[in-house]
Amino acid sequence: MVKIIVLLAFLLSSLTAQDLLIKKIQNLVHPKTFAKDRAFIETIFSPKSEFYKYNGEVDSIKVIKTLKDNGILNLFFKKPRDINISFKTTGDDLFFIKIMSDALQNIGYYKYMTKESSFDGVEFMWKINLTSEYAADPIILSQELKKNGCQIIDVVRDNESDWSYVIDMKDARLNVSVLEGGVEFSLKRSLYAYWLDVSKIQTLDITSSLRNDWYPYIAFYDKSLKLLSVIKLDTKKTNITLDINSDVYYIKISDIYTLKNIKDDLVLLPLQRKY
Repeated sequence: MVKIIVLLAFLLSSLTAQDLLIKKIQNLVHPKTFAKDRAFIETIFSPKSEFYKYNGEVDSIKVIKTLKDNGILNLFFKKPRDINISFKTTGDDLFFIKIMSDALQNIGYYKYMTKESSFDGVEFMWKINLTSEYAADPIILSQELKKNGCQIIDVVRDNESDWSYVIDMKDARLNVSVLEGGVEFSLKRSLYAYWLDVSKIQTLDITSSLRNDWYPYIAFYDKSLKLLSVIKLDTKKTNITLDINSDVYYIKISDIYTLKNIKDDLVLLPLQRKY
């Protein structure tokens, strides 16, 4: 009797696991496509156990990659259309938006609008709207987020043009250059503010050439990207030395007017390593 109960429990859990995978596939592909390619889908997703994580959840990214590689998941539209993408996380909201904004820009999404944002005390949700000829590729987005120590836990296709992502950012970090004590570093001319990891240094010397008209704007942030302090100087500078407090993890270097003022490199010399 005990053996029968154990066997039934095993069969039920096995069926449930298979159901979860099938439901995920059905969520991602069009019903007509699923019906037409059902036999092929069963083949490429065998054994099904390979598409589950260690905690028993379906590996959405692996499922999407398999569907894409086999020509079953189409992310392109016949013409540009409105797309809504929701991102959810339990991490810090400002840090999350910075990481997601950088990732979206890196995969080619420059123009989008925030449609909604909310925090329920545990989970932060950020929903954006954009117009595009294709839906954001979850595989490429996943690869981009990994550079920031983030992982996509789940992907849900709400309809043909609306997607939802759940992001794990417990190991999140900015994908920026890390300054090392005694190692000179140059900031090349750019249209965007310079972000740097200064967690390993205590003092930073910045030199600007005489050709530059640099009016420093320097912001200091902690590890969760909370703003700690800002330096704004309405005076042209060729040299400035910064004391990096122990709670400062990142800095942003810009110009109070325009980055076009910086024609030559800014040369950085971290003067002392933190201990």
